[in-house]
Amino acid sequence: MASVGAHALAIVTGTYVRDTTETVDFYPIDDEAVADQAQTIFQDVPIQAIKVGFAGSPENLAIIAQVTADYPEIPVIAYMPNLSWWEDDRIDQYLDAFQELVLPQTSVLVGNHSTLRRWLLQDWEHERAPTAREIAMAAAEHGVAYSLVTGVPVDNQHFDNVLTSGQAILGSGQFERLEVSFSGAGDTLSAALAALIACDNDLGDATREALLYLDGCLLAAYRPGMGKLLPDRMFWAQPDDEDDDAQGDEPSSDGGDAPDIDAFQLPPHDTSH
Repeated sequence: MASVGAHALAIVTGTYVRDTTETVDFYPIDDEAVADQAQTIFQDVPIQAIKVGFAGSPENLAIIAQVTADYPEIPVIAYMPNLSWWEDDRIDQYLDAFQELVLPQTSVLVGNHSTLRRWLLQDWEHERAPTAREIAMAAAEHGVAYSLVTGVPVDNQHFDNVLTSGQAILGSGQFERLEVSFSGAGDTLSAALAALIACDNDLGDATREALLYLDGCLLAAYRPGMGKLLPDRMFWAQPDDEDDDAQGDEPSSDGGDAPDIDAFQLPPHDTSH
């Protein structure tokens, strides 16, 4: 969000137990604590957009729905991640609560094609996969104005990301399929979209810029552990290799020798002050 010009005001709903390979569990915090966080910050700062990620429990979703209902003029961008790591009964309870409480107030629903298909079109009986617009039509039945469906299969080398309402496709962006797995791509995209909308971009421009930003994050992704790659959300701030080489060739301004690196070492923290 900071990368695209917005200030994030995080309302914490819980914590994951996970590494870069898998998600093991999620511990939601008390719904009253979620409500207190929201009430406090909403009374202080003018909020421009609300981004809903994984909230961890139906009780927390009820608090989120109550907050969004109190501020109907603020757009709500909701992201539904893949929850296959969770227990089936908890998944069902969570999705039912999200469908009943949050979707009716959602301005833009963001999610992967396969995730949204399994959730919103459980009775799909055709041999072909549903289109992004058909998924958006199912979402619209619950009050969602627009859907951004990612990872729509095109061929073995490409996939599509489609912004659509239940009535018409509004735009799409086709990208090359990368033969690696990422952790946090959907969160990155939905957060960037929410931030761009908060900065007064219209939905079409915000979607286009968010997809380009995500593409840059994924191209610069890194692997800190033994599992999936993480998007580099600050890729744009990294120094360019050519700039580093050019700067290295320039002489210092005072013509003197560079100070020894030891001159900048911090002393041990054992002094009286």
